[in-house]
Amino acid sequence: MRIVTSSQMRDLDRRASEEYGVPSILLMENAGLRAFDVAFRMLSECGGNRAVIVCGRGNNGGDGFVVARHLDQAGVDVRVFVVGRIEEIKGDARVNLDIALKSGLDVEEVDDIARLRSAVAHSHLVVDALVGTGLKGEITGLPAQIIEEINAGGRLVLSLDIPSGVDADTGQILGAAVYADETITFGLPKIGLAQYPGAGCAGVVSTAEIGIPEAAIRTADIRTFVITEEDVLYRLPERPADGHKGIFGRVVIFAGSVGMTGAAAMAGEAALRVGAGLVKVGVPESLNDILEVKLTEVMTVPLPETGARSLSYSALSAALDAAVSSDAVAIGPGLGRHPDISKFVKELLYKLDKPIVVDADGLNAAAEDVSMFRDISADLVLTPHPGEMARLIGTDVESVQSNRVETARAAAERFGAVVVLKGAGTVIASPDGEVWISPIACPALASGGSGDVLTGMITGLIAQGLEPLDAAVCGVFLHGRAGEIAVESIGDAAIPASELPLIIPAAIASICGGEEDYL
Repeated sequence: MRIVTSSQMRDLDRRASEEYGVPSILLMENAGLRAFDVAFRMLSECGGNRAVIVCGRGNNGGDGFVVARHLDQAGVDVRVFVVGRIEEIKGDARVNLDIALKSGLDVEEVDDIARLRSAVAHSHLVVDALVGTGLKGEITGLPAQIIEEINAGGRLVLSLDIPSGVDADTGQILGAAVYADETITFGLPKIGLAQYPGAGCAGVVSTAEIGIPEAAIRTADIRTFVITEEDVLYRLPERPADGHKGIFGRVVIFAGSVGMTGAAAMAGEAALRVGAGLVKVGVPESLNDILEVKLTEVMTVPLPETGARSLSYSALSAALDAAVSSDAVAIGPGLGRHPDISKFVKELLYKLDKPIVVDADGLNAAAEDVSMFRDISADLVLTPHPGEMARLIGTDVESVQSNRVETARAAAERFGAVVVLKGAGTVIASPDGEVWISPIACPALASGGSGDVLTGMITGLIAQGLEPLDAAVCGVFLHGRAGEIAVESIGDAAIPASELPLIIPAAIASICGGEEDYL
């Protein structure tokens, strides 16, 4: 599903009018009418009949005037509050304000917060039409006070296009933001609705078709998408009835060090449960017996180790031998930070000719010289969390999180690799600028080892023949779905990451129409 920036949406609106002859006033009417449908349904569900519409001076306010008119015509008791001077409202918003005034609606400027507070207290629904996708700069002063009153009012809130105060391009909160129960977004969903903290302000999000020609959307240069079930189903590898382990892919994972054998075990089991036919896990030799106890089907490869019981640089030859027959390789979970690891990882990356997923300590080793990524011939998937991403690109976590989509896109282009920036609303970027966003945010996945499971899943999918980008898209979505299934079954406390691989088949079944229960 396409998802857009505010400028891309404005360009679509402009093209609809200039190239296809769709009047902008009609787009506003359609948006307001679709929002009225949602507002009226929300009122009906709560048994209410009083609504407050809070309108700004721009087109978002114009949408609000349309909603107010239709609610009034439906018999709802409507009060409209305008933030700013009424005489300053121009264009299509002015047209709809004038219609509202001539229709006898109660429209007043907000010059007394107490009056707005009282109106909200006596309403059943507040429609937030204060600031839309054009917001730039922080909300302060009276608008910030109004947002505070809306949030404190305890009434149902419907935001139009995006909750006021949320940056439509990044999901960042610009000073203050409305916390809505529902958001109806117009034309195409906005990136800020799929990235936190903005996504947490939006409540239930629906998208309204407002009359922008499909031809305009189809020909627009939109390269950012939200992952849907259909996207995953389309990409999942086929499993023919006469298939055997040899055709379902061979995985090799280099992972683990003393105290972190679990990372190796979880990555290996995840690769197996996502469908890989054969999985090997290479670990420091003194940890091999522990791994053998943890894993039954996964084969183990004991490798030379340092005195600190992490992989030694001398393990390189044996590691390359283990990878000869593999279809995909993962490097990093729990490797540790011994100086030998850095040399081992770099040499392995240069010498392997298989697709490689690099995670955790593999990324930390590579962060010493990220220019190497461009020199590596193998296809790469890098799976950093925000801290690892900050190290890779030489910035801080706050900067990474302030614009996750563009951070991931720029990193993928810079490194020539698929980049999976983990976190709520995981962002997947390809070197050619294409970006996919996971719609899933599951705090139950916020436990140590969850990323190791994701590494195994992506590697297992690549081994089955998926292109690295497709494997990342499917792996991220299925990983999140596994978390959701676990929450439905056992609650939303943090799930031990070792349980996640057990749920992977149920996550796949939920996409393919099979049985979801794993307990």
